[in-house]
Amino acid sequence: MNLDRKQLEQLVISIAKTELLPRFNDVVRHYKTDGSIVTEADHIVQKQLLDAFKSLCPETVLLGEEMTTEQQQTLFDSGQPLWCLDPVDGTSNFAAGIPYFSVSLALIDQGEITFGIVYDPIHDECFSAQKGQGAWLNGQKMVLKNSDFHLKQATAFIDFKRLSTSLATRLVKDLPYGSQRSLGSIALELCWLAAGRGHIYLHAKQHLWDYAAAQLILLEAGGIARTFEDEAIFNGSLSPRSTIAAIDQSLFNQWQRYLNNDH
Repeated sequence: MNLDRKQLEQLVISIAKTELLPRFNDVVRHYKTDGSIVTEADHIVQKQLLDAFKSLCPETVLLGEEMTTEQQQTLFDSGQPLWCLDPVDGTSNFAAGIPYFSVSLALIDQGEITFGIVYDPIHDECFSAQKGQGAWLNGQKMVLKNSDFHLKQATAFIDFKRLSTSLATRLVKDLPYGSQRSLGSIALELCWLAAGRGHIYLHAKQHLWDYAAAQLILLEAGGIARTFEDEAIFNGSLSPRSTIAAIDQSLFNQWQRYLNNDH
């Protein structure tokens, strides 16, 4: 599929600036059945992008987080090129006035994630990637370099609430890294890793719309990302996936060994 990366970036940026930013910390929150938050902004950004794609990419379909599970599965099973959207990744932050959230959009074509955009409207930073062609931040190529860091020196992005109690406890007691953060937007944390802002990452349960664009951006920048089972993150399904990630192979190996309890 022929893509105009800059045109798609500008589309996402424009909708985020006109529909998302004006509602920042000024929305009524609602709660889904799983306890997660959804706001008016989630639905509006999703609708705006869906309408835009009907004319921009009529041969594709758009799967959004705020669709029903049945709608998502039907679209995913269609076999068509599929745009996967999280209209507000970090909705809890967005609703609470914490300036760390993003819009995430990825293209899945012929069973692969081939294109991704993650836009941070607060910092006006647009991360993007095309499979086999690299990753960019505001048009500048991102290439991660070997850190020569030991695991004990690393800054980690960790989502504790979805880890097993035993692993979460071990991480707190052993403190295998230098320091830890949990910032609240899966897509943006992975993109910050791709930009060298932080060094290792751990999450036990991410949905496709959470990670699709950002994991491609991280991999195309030169980072490493695998599941707990040492598999590729995307496995061609909508099932939630775990992620172990690092900015270079050496750090990844150290991190993976620790998590496998071989340290």
